[in-house]
Amino acid sequence: MTPPPAHTAQAALRSRHLAMLALGGVIGAGLFVGTGAGLAAAGPAVLVSYLLAAALALAIMRMLGELAAALPESGSFSVYAHRALGPWAGFTTGWLYTSVTAVAIAVEALAGAAILHTWWPAVPSWAFTLAAMTLSAIVNMTDVRTFGEAEFWFALLKVLAVLTFIALGAAALFGLLPGTHSPGLAHLTGDGGFAPHGLSGVVTALLGVVFAFGGMEVIGMAAAESHDPGRSIRSAVRTAIWRIALFYLGSVLVLVLLLPWGAARPDESPYVAALMRLGIPHADVVTQAVILVALLSALNANMYGTSRMLYSLAERGEAPRTLARRTRRRVPARAVAAASAVGFATVVPEAVFPGAVLPLLAKAMGATMLFMWLALACSHLVLRRSLERTGRLVLRTRGFPATTRTVIGAITALLVLMALSPATRPQLLTSAALSAALALTGARRARRRHPHPTRRTAPPPPSSPSREPDPPARASSAPATD
Repeated sequence: MTPPPAHTAQAALRSRHLAMLALGGVIGAGLFVGTGAGLAAAGPAVLVSYLLAAALALAIMRMLGELAAALPESGSFSVYAHRALGPWAGFTTGWLYTSVTAVAIAVEALAGAAILHTWWPAVPSWAFTLAAMTLSAIVNMTDVRTFGEAEFWFALLKVLAVLTFIALGAAALFGLLPGTHSPGLAHLTGDGGFAPHGLSGVVTALLGVVFAFGGMEVIGMAAAESHDPGRSIRSAVRTAIWRIALFYLGSVLVLVLLLPWGAARPDESPYVAALMRLGIPHADVVTQAVILVALLSALNANMYGTSRMLYSLAERGEAPRTLARRTRRRVPARAVAAASAVGFATVVPEAVFPGAVLPLLAKAMGATMLFMWLALACSHLVLRRSLERTGRLVLRTRGFPATTRTVIGAITALLVLMALSPATRPQLLTSAALSAALALTGARRARRRHPHPTRRTAPPPPSSPSREPDPPARASSAPATD
């Protein structure tokens, strides 16, 4: 069965919005904070961990962009899994994404509130949590254009912060920054070697840093509310891929060259230490401000993505139908309210037990992202040829099908490594249990709705026969490109 998604969304997002969504979705607190744990685990060889993680994540982004440009749907990879693998897969991936991002919304609001509470300790953290949730809900309920503009400026601030750090670090390394001494390449090989903990350190760091690239999935959902999805998505993905590689790998390289890896602390941002070495006044406050912007940006984007996934599930009858209703501005306001429920629900326990809620929720996020990426890669493997036959491709993943199969193998290997590591095994088991429960529920629902399914010998067509034709303005005449 092919779900009958209707394009009733407002085409308000432009190419610049999508480009910044792609960048901002990946450049987040995982980069500014998580790099410390990677440095401590692998030393300078964390560069290899980030290179491998970036290669995997950017291949996923390319595949997602290819499908989103050809099939712009609010449910994104959930709809693609439905088409390629069956209703159970669409149900599972849709609710996996909803569950993890609903928790992520709360985590980001609480983490942002914790930063603000350190600046203004007289104001309780629960009040900042409530303010952050309310602001994000208002932005997402107003209209799609307001969301796009807010995310554009959030992402731009993050990009400028990373570029400024790279520029300052490069100036110091070349001896151009007054009052600083360039360490040259001493920290790259001189503190126990390039890989002081060997291959095991690179693998340990990889299992942590790969999750820093989560968040790019929202661009697939935004395609359904963009003007000319084919051109917009193609442009956003092509530019975002090399920019993300530059920002991530460039900033991490600067960190590795500026700091001895032994100075890194898993629970602290190495950017603070690096900025202090550069003589930047109030480096801790500057870094906290950047992290706060990253958290608010992620909160805003995750609320958008969660609400659109709930809307898509409701459209397919896999969530309460009331969540599929839109306002006159074409905003699924009820889905936005449902997406923000977990975040608002944390306000009371945060007021009663200040600081105790965030660690509990952070541990609940698990390895869900890898399961969603795996479903997307499998869907791409199935749908790509049918899309080629219909001539709907405007963006192509190079080396198909070998590239897609390599990504599937890499994700499977990461899951095996997580199972073998005592540190990551609990996260994997939690995510696997949730995925299995959702898959069983989805399969039972599919059997009840279609008790006598016919054997399917080919993937369903890219569009349902009952679907209304796309408006002419949304059609893209852009040729397929590599």
